[in-house]
Amino acid sequence: MNEPELPYSLMSELGKVQGSELPPVHLWQPEVERDIDILISRDGVWNYLGSPIKRPRLVRLFASVLRREGDDYYLVTPVEKCRITVEDVPFQVLLMDVAGEGESTCLQLTTDMGEVVSIDHEHPLRIIQDGDEWIPYVVIRDGMEGRLNRNVYYQLADLMVPGKHSTASGEWLGVWSHENFFPMLQT
Repeated sequence: MNEPELPYSLMSELGKVQGSELPPVHLWQPEVERDIDILISRDGVWNYLGSPIKRPRLVRLFASVLRREGDDYYLVTPVEKCRITVEDVPFQVLLMDVAGEGESTCLQLTTDMGEVVSIDHEHPLRIIQDGDEWIPYVVIRDGMEGRLNRNVYYQLADLMVPGKHSTASGEWLGVWSHENFFPMLQT
């Protein structure tokens, strides 16, 4: 079954920004704004008109021009910006590399879009409780977060140590990365 065609103007503009570096979407202020039926589901699957987008290159292209404005997400080109729906966050964290020990630990994460970030002051880690479930998130870029998948969360849990955080009172279990302590659970 063929994927539905996206509006030509969006596709033609996206074709102009393909490349290995992220385009400067923060500089683009298009006058044309509309909604488009793209949904990033809670599990990170990108859907168009209710069907999953099966071409990873197309999804990565869309992710490269994604911008967050308040609670809204847009695919942005110099000519137009199209609001999409994001159920939770736009990125999923699939892998974690650990280097060093103790306060010198460096945690590096890889997203489903192939972006690599280190947990540090620019890419802080946070955890929320949703019912009985604890869900860790990290800032990937420009205020957009990635949700750590279960395997990465378990890896992270194995690294938790007691510590104190400058902005949180009491003792915490958390992780060190790039000489920053990231509290996760209060003890």
